[in-house]
Amino acid sequence: MSCLMHRSGLFGDEVSRVLGGGLVPGSLVLVGGDPGVGKSTLMLQIAAIIAEGKEIGKPAPVLYVSGEESVEQIGNRADRMEISTDELFLYSSTDIEDILVKAQALSPRALIIDSIQTVHLAGVTGSAGGIYQVKECTAALLRFAKKTDVPVFLIGHVTKSGDIAGPRVLEHIVDAVLYMEGEQYSSHRLLRAFKNRFGSTDELGVFEMSPCGLKAVKNPSEIFLSEERSDSEFLAGLAIAVIMDGSRTFVIEIQALCATGSSLSRQVNGVQAGRADMIIAVLMKQAGLKLQSNAIFLNVVSGASLTETAGDLAVAAAICSSYLEFPIPSNMAFIGEVGLGGELRMVPKMEKRVSTLAKLGYRKCVVPEPAAKLLRGLDFGEFELLGCRTLKDVINTVFITS
Repeated sequence: MSCLMHRSGLFGDEVSRVLGGGLVPGSLVLVGGDPGVGKSTLMLQIAAIIAEGKEIGKPAPVLYVSGEESVEQIGNRADRMEISTDELFLYSSTDIEDILVKAQALSPRALIIDSIQTVHLAGVTGSAGGIYQVKECTAALLRFAKKTDVPVFLIGHVTKSGDIAGPRVLEHIVDAVLYMEGEQYSSHRLLRAFKNRFGSTDELGVFEMSPCGLKAVKNPSEIFLSEERSDSEFLAGLAIAVIMDGSRTFVIEIQALCATGSSLSRQVNGVQAGRADMIIAVLMKQAGLKLQSNAIFLNVVSGASLTETAGDLAVAAAICSSYLEFPIPSNMAFIGEVGLGGELRMVPKMEKRVSTLAKLGYRKCVVPEPAAKLLRGLDFGEFELLGCRTLKDVINTVFITS
């Protein structure tokens, strides 16, 4: 099974990772996302990469069909993105039969439909975007893809509830479903696979929107870290965690604020509320911190969400730092799950997490004692692993000066 998009630079590598190693000939891929997130920009860049044909050593035609924009509008966007390949053919149409006739005549290496809600099929009940139209148009494109071995991309609109518009069966028809995410006030975009018949759905592509289009982010952790920070009394309450998303490792910053006399008892952003309550209770019961009279605020920088237990220790460390008014050294990170007895537990892929920290210039990491013993024989350069059994050990190691 041959795959397209190999040897296509950093951007192509990011997309290929999400697709499971490349674009499979004859596959039908649905790409969804909120309005304005960059779906059309993404697909135009993918079309240009396939048209350049670097993996086969020669250019190849790609057909980009839009039912929402004119050829001139798409062309202007391509010029702004500095796309100059001669093999990218633009076409504006909403008639599926007309589109398929053009595609069969051109024999493209890929066909892109922007968007599936704007096209219609003659003889099918309803207007474009309706349940029957969307289903039948997708089925027609699936038959074309399987018969000709031409991969087809469909851009799908998203409803207010966050689902890709149209019948749910649409997601069952296609071979892969990709979803593009992005915060309203951030230039970064995340591309995830929610379904993939040809690869893993655990992969994540990270991009940054620029005037010239989407660019792959070499170090995704830079999204979730403060610009620059040094040790000072004003930075008490900051701790670094290492999380995994698929095969990608992210270094994120946890912020905590313990304030006395506040009318709010607790506020969390980016941390599961139940998990935060448990960690706070363990700190009070097992570590002896008198947090009862403090309002506690928790935040994950840049709107990230902490969904795995590997961030427990960083949350606890950030709370301790704020409560004790003791800044954590900026070159230190925390990895580990916190149990109800205050004990620290191992989490998966410890070696990969620690290796990422060492490459990013961190010098110390507090980990569960079994993890420190397990990784002791590995070479991480000048990196130091601080093994601790309990939260009390962490407090004695990090927050008590000799």
